[in-house]
Amino acid sequence: MSDTATRTTVRLRGRKAYASFGARPSGARHPLVATAMVLPLAALLAVVFGGWEAVVTHASSVAVMLGR
Repeated sequence: MSDTATRTTVRLRGRKAYASFGARPSGARHPLVATAMVLPLAALLAVVFGGWEAVVTHASSVAVMLGR
């Protein structure tokens, strides 16, 4: 507890540095942006670990359940 002033100063400096880039956005990001961020990594992991067939099988099962 003797070093709390230093940690507070460091935290405040970080906030000031971030503030120079603009206001911090609040709320959730758009679902399409989140999807665009996640899909490339998911596809890469599916290919690397050999799970592509399982992904296709599950996707087709879900499509059948939804009636498409």
